[in-house]
Amino acid sequence: MQFVDKAFARRLEAVEEMPQVFYARLFQTLRPEIGAAEEPICGGHMIFAGLGSPIGRAVGMGLDHPFTAQDLDRVEQFYRSHHAPAQLDVCPLHDPGLFELFKQRSYAIAELNNVLYRKLMPNEEFPAPPADCQIRRSHPDEAGVAAAILDRAFFPDGAPKEFGGLLTPLYQMENGLTFAALVDGTMVACGAGMIIAEHRVFGLFGAGTLPEYRGRGLQTALLRARISAAAQAGCEYAVIVTNGGSTSQRNAERLGFRVAYSKVTVIKDLKPD
Repeated sequence: MQFVDKAFARRLEAVEEMPQVFYARLFQTLRPEIGAAEEPICGGHMIFAGLGSPIGRAVGMGLDHPFTAQDLDRVEQFYRSHHAPAQLDVCPLHDPGLFELFKQRSYAIAELNNVLYRKLMPNEEFPAPPADCQIRRSHPDEAGVAAAILDRAFFPDGAPKEFGGLLTPLYQMENGLTFAALVDGTMVACGAGMIIAEHRVFGLFGAGTLPEYRGRGLQTALLRARISAAAQAGCEYAVIVTNGGSTSQRNAERLGFRVAYSKVTVIKDLKPD
């Protein structure tokens, strides 16, 4: 089993850092009205992708570079300039002084998540998917359908504006991988991810199944397909970030994923200059 130290944590954190960076860069072209931006900070990035968006935190910083009060000043100024609260991801591998710094500045916990990882093997074989479904790569012209499935899976009564359609841009990203599960020729589930070549890791996200097709093993089949594709692409580890006790975590653990650590997103509302 891989020993989880700062260097390994830096690789794992990249699966939440770099997709957000690429989203922000793409939004600068596709949705210039929201003022998306990203900047390097202390070995990681700070990202803004619109007010209220689930995309947009400082991630990956302070694991291979010391994170100082001056760095936090920069983070706060970045988010203040976008009239947004400052949000940063921190994990147990960060220096204890960083947590004291957040305490001094009255940051609160916004989220608590588990980071799971799995070693990849290029020649690993998996069972065939359920007999009544087809698992394949999803094509760019299916982006809207896949995004609608994901929206309905998480928001049965309709996704908030800031959350709706977030899967669609992934189909335009060079290192994005998108998969579909079809029953009787109709897409009913999706699963996506991204190759982070610099760190040889694959981030898993964008998974959803229409409610009436749950319980058929479709997400397990999609997980296996993405793991296989990531291994063939030269990734060493697959990584998924989940809420504790979620179906996604249970599915991942059945396939050999193990919790590396739990991490928090801290947040602070900022006063304007």
